[in-house]
Amino acid sequence: MKILVTGAKGFIGKNLVAELRNQNYTYILEYGKDTDPNLLDEYCREANFVFHLAGVNRPKDQSEYMDGNYGFTSILLNTLRKHQNTCPIMVSSSIQAGLDNPYGISKKASEDLLFNYGKETGAKVLIYRLPNVFGKWCRPNYNSAIATFCHNIAHNLTITVNDPSVKMNLVYIDDVIEELTRALNGNQTTVGEFCEVPVAYQSTLGEIVDLIYSFKKSRKDRSIPNMADSFSKKLYSTYLSYLPEEQFSYELKMNIDNRGSFTEFIKTPDRGQVSVNISKPGITKGNHWHHTKNEKFLVVSGTGVIRFRKIDTEEVIEYFVSGEKLEVVDIPTGYTHNIENLGNTDMVTIMWANEQFDPERPDTFYLEV
Repeated sequence: MKILVTGAKGFIGKNLVAELRNQNYTYILEYGKDTDPNLLDEYCREANFVFHLAGVNRPKDQSEYMDGNYGFTSILLNTLRKHQNTCPIMVSSSIQAGLDNPYGISKKASEDLLFNYGKETGAKVLIYRLPNVFGKWCRPNYNSAIATFCHNIAHNLTITVNDPSVKMNLVYIDDVIEELTRALNGNQTTVGEFCEVPVAYQSTLGEIVDLIYSFKKSRKDRSIPNMADSFSKKLYSTYLSYLPEEQFSYELKMNIDNRGSFTEFIKTPDRGQVSVNISKPGITKGNHWHHTKNEKFLVVSGTGVIRFRKIDTEEVIEYFVSGEKLEVVDIPTGYTHNIENLGNTDMVTIMWANEQFDPERPDTFYLEV
């Protein structure tokens, strides 16, 4: 199959082409503003499916809206007609096509052109009125508030929010691409005469900005957002894609003493926290128990023993652990426990706790095993 993608170097086009390659489509005819215009004739002759993503959304002069959107769409369709190529054609329109502004008017004119083309030729026409699309590779400080917020906040630049209560209708780029690949296979999502991306979100500008600032702060307080919330998860992925390349890493606070170190790695609002514990040879750590807090220990380097004793008994239970055989040891409530390094090198243990450490309510009581 040969797939023509107009606007191939744009935000949606770049993501689509990357995914088509992931799915082993080898004949992708990429057409952009820098492509030799003469290639359009060849591409329209050979294409088995057209993704028409090219368009103008921020011209120097408003007349360019009609030329770039309606005008190029007309050229594309006439070239397909010339070769009697009635392959399916998908078009990225906008929710603004229903508004009375130059951009919306040009998009609506393009839609009408496509519908008439479909009736005339019998070609399958798929029109998506996309809301605001967000995700990686979107150009900041251009026409996307999300891209601008993510980029500027990540780079310590100012942002402007005139009205935090303004609501935005949003779709995530990966959800858009998933829908477009479904359309390629004839399984598009249709609502009336239009197609749509099934997964959409609505949020205010203020809520979005607050979330992005919380992502920036999370690198300092070692937290990550609630990944159970689909919008937060996708916005967080988008934010990370705008990090300055020299700032991909960030330091953690290591609590170091003569026994080794203890470092908090990740804190979550609802899934507890993960820490890294390093014990020197011969060192024993722990000797405490918890009412409700529970933990999981995973020794990833070195050898040692984890001991347990129910607080009202004398029996000691031992689990010998090693980085040579990865196994998780649960730390139940009501058992005092410790971990001893039995080797000649540092022992490294990944520790998960079901809640973040609260110094006001540590739920940790000293008692020798």
